[in-house]
Amino acid sequence: MKLQSLIANCKPQSIVGTTDVEITGIEIDSRKITEGNLFVAIVGTQADGHKFIGKAIELGAKAIACQVVPEETVEGVTYLQYTSTDDCVGPLATTFVGEPTKRMKLIGVTGTNGKTTIATVLYDMFRHLGYKCGLCSTVCNYIDGEAIPTECTTPDPITLNRLLGRMADEGCEYAFMEVSSHSVAQQRIGGLTFAGGLFTNLTRDHLDYHGTFESYRDAKKGFFDMLPKGAFAITNADDKNGMVMVQNTKADIKTYSLRSAADFKAKILEESFEGMLLDLNGQEVSVQFVGRFNVSNLLAIYGAAVMMGITPTDAATALSAMKSVNGRFETIRSKNGVTAIVDYAHTPDALVNVLNTINEILNHKGECWTVCGAGGNRDKGKRPIMACEAANNSDRVIITSDNPRFEDPQEIINDMLAGLDEQQKQKVISIVDRREAIRTACMMAKPGDVILVAGKGHEDYQIIQGVKHHFDDHEVIREAFGV
Repeated sequence: MKLQSLIANCKPQSIVGTTDVEITGIEIDSRKITEGNLFVAIVGTQADGHKFIGKAIELGAKAIACQVVPEETVEGVTYLQYTSTDDCVGPLATTFVGEPTKRMKLIGVTGTNGKTTIATVLYDMFRHLGYKCGLCSTVCNYIDGEAIPTECTTPDPITLNRLLGRMADEGCEYAFMEVSSHSVAQQRIGGLTFAGGLFTNLTRDHLDYHGTFESYRDAKKGFFDMLPKGAFAITNADDKNGMVMVQNTKADIKTYSLRSAADFKAKILEESFEGMLLDLNGQEVSVQFVGRFNVSNLLAIYGAAVMMGITPTDAATALSAMKSVNGRFETIRSKNGVTAIVDYAHTPDALVNVLNTINEILNHKGECWTVCGAGGNRDKGKRPIMACEAANNSDRVIITSDNPRFEDPQEIINDMLAGLDEQQKQKVISIVDRREAIRTACMMAKPGDVILVAGKGHEDYQIIQGVKHHFDDHEVIREAFGV
């Protein structure tokens, strides 16, 4: 693509050199530059891309997008000056791959908890209904049925647009994406056109990055602020921030609720560890999901399907065929009647939601065990809260390692234990080794008991002192149960 065409929708402040040059690709990592590329110098949290402009040119970059043009320019290289390269990289990337979100409908899901379940079930539902679809998620990306490994919830703009470009090129009609607060704050979704957005809920998370809850909330709200007229915005009326999210959106606002009047409503008629019978907008629907928090997720999914033209009957029928997502309230049963549940819950609110569901179904007919930890090099403030909620809502608790990353696992556990009073400590033990912690719970639980193994869900690794080791909660539980 000619540089002059590439920058037509994202004009720079100034240009040094010619725009009559062929651009073969766009990169924000100078190490990936090949002949004819455009290098975008991002001022990141870890490094300033301007320091690598020289390296990019050595590797063959023919154009540089930057905030500050170098004092010494190289002949044959074009320099594009922008006020913010964060703001320009998304529009440039999406233009280069042919504006995929104008060739298919992109639906974004944001909030603290529930993003993966909603985005994945929407993807599964629409494929079940016969549509070609794409998925960008924490667990895995998909182009129709092809799995594309993922390393983060929302990729960088270059990776994201290449992925979306492939989806559109291969005939996907819909794409469903988890939209993280980081991706909004860092303009990773800049230049994309969303046909709809969904809000799940907002609780404490990622304060290590955002600093304050208000900053975290505003990043989420920024997603809805960017939705265009003609898109839809579906928000959770049961969350106190639900209407805050959509107060400035141009999109068509719809609400869902389990407690009050809303466009999409539901209530639980029957519930077990196998699933629920729901009244969903007046229709009785049997689903293979468990918990009030999942009813909220299913309402968002149902609402999005209806807003995209699926009939209420077809949407409800398709929901009944859907299964839970990897690492989200997954049940594993032992031969002697103990149930283990693997869930990604890694925030206090998510942990409470899952434990409330377990206790409602148990109804004092067995004990609830919780095995949980907290991630290293992340928000330390939630550690004592996590331990306190686990103790308040469980009969027995084992505090253990999650992903310590570069922190001392015992120190993380100590931070969690500091949130407990003497009475709570009576039901809590700590075991640093996560494998031993899970095995201990499986060994000590009695028939009829339920063990929640929380925090890692779909993840099949642990990071200890910066080294990634294979570790899968499912495997450890099955080995302990002998199933």
